[in-house]
Amino acid sequence: MTDVLDDVRTHLRAHFAKAGIGGEPDAASVTFLGTESIDILRFGTGGDDVVHYVSLGCSRYPMTDPADIAADPVRGPRAEVMVALRGPSPAGLARSVAVLAAAPVVEGLVLTADALVELGTPLWEAAPFTAFLLGPSEIDDVTLPAPYDPVAVLSAIPITPTEAAWVRLKGAEAMREAWRTDGVDVLDPKRPASAPS
Repeated sequence: MTDVLDDVRTHLRAHFAKAGIGGEPDAASVTFLGTESIDILRFGTGGDDVVHYVSLGCSRYPMTDPADIAADPVRGPRAEVMVALRGPSPAGLARSVAVLAAAPVVEGLVLTADALVELGTPLWEAAPFTAFLLGPSEIDDVTLPAPYDPVAVLSAIPITPTEAAWVRLKGAEAMREAWRTDGVDVLDPKRPASAPS
């Protein structure tokens, strides 16, 4: 039996080493009642002041409907999530990333690109953002030995309640297009909310 989390950690370290971010990442471990721990790995800047916060633990099991009593314990989609932000680490962000990563186990969510996951509270101390918009990231999928499905590493962009409403109304790609049109830097933790029309 393969150790999925070891494979994911090795893959992440190799990816960031290629980007000039070597060494062991900082790690914080978060545990929720009745669940196994989720680690948040913090990969420091590679010269562009961007810090990457990547979950490790979501991919421990395939994401399935918790009501499915015949769920396959091996096959099925697996994912981890990554938040990229400029500047110092915001207080409380690691917990919010862990909440997102635990959602498949706690709430039965299947994390996929274009999914909107609302936490309903600020993602970090005094943040205007209360939700994550998921999408593909620059990290390749982690290939696991058969019969395991690969692990997708999804980008998780913090968004405001107004932006979340826009995503529900128009879709994820329309939100991304509005950001491009408005010149919004989604890596800026102090960015203003986009107000697409």
